Amino acid sequence: MTTTTGALTYRQYLRLDQLLAQQLPHGAAQGTDELLFIAVHQVHELWFKLLLDDLGTARDLMLAGEPQQARLALRRCREIERTLLSTIELLDTLAPGAFLAFRSVLGGASGAQSAQFHEVELLSGATATHRLDALDWLTPLERARLERRAIEPTLWDGFVSLLAAAGFPVLTVEQRRTALATAARDRRSPELGELAEALLDHDQAWSLWRARHLLVVERQIGRRPGTGGSSGADQLAARSGERLYPELWECRSRL
Repeated sequence: MTTTTGALTYRQYLRLDQLLAQQLPHGAAQGTDELLFIAVHQVHELWFKLLLDDLGTARDLMLAGEPQQARLALRRCREIERTLLSTIELLDTLAPGAFLAFRSVLGGASGAQSAQFHEVELLSGATATHRLDALDWLTPLERARLERRAIEPTLWDGFVSLLAAAGFPVLTVEQRRTALATAARDRRSPELGELAEALLDHDQAWSLWRARHLLVVERQIGRRPGTGGSSGADQLAARSGERLYPELWECRSRL
């Protein structure tokens, strides 16, 4: 950025004064351990924000009948998720007991209270049944966003709309299974098959991140209860087998 008088500077454009003032450790211990913990989670929220924007774009492109452009949007989502994976791995640099030294200052705060995390899952196609009932920590604005996500079309809805536009019956699971298998084998018109693979890339990357999160928790606190009333690693492990697009995974058995 130029520093010519009156011109916008790098610091102003990125609002660095405000951004760098947001890392405020609460613990008494000196050092960078809590600072790292805060920064890693704040960076996650920034990437979640971008991920939501790109996933929404991909969904809208599918609903508009643009599979190739939707696939390109999902490609960037995959790269964002790679970055999320490497970011969470930074927490492995905490020495044994380092997290426990400041854990008490977190109080009821927990990573499970990330509204944007829940938004990503709802937009992607995860079931919304009873999900919001247990999220009593949501602000009114966060709850409104999640309620909107729970009723708006998902990425899966966008993909199914493309199958229907291509002439496939899609009302039942069996019809969609046949459509998915046919699209995967169609080398003359590969757009739908390639888009299905892009959705699987997103699903796989999200699953890998959740699995890595579980390992981080186990490494830092073992099987202790988590913060914010969660059961910690046990709660994460219980969800480790969930998939956003089970029909795409099941299709592999039919090819």
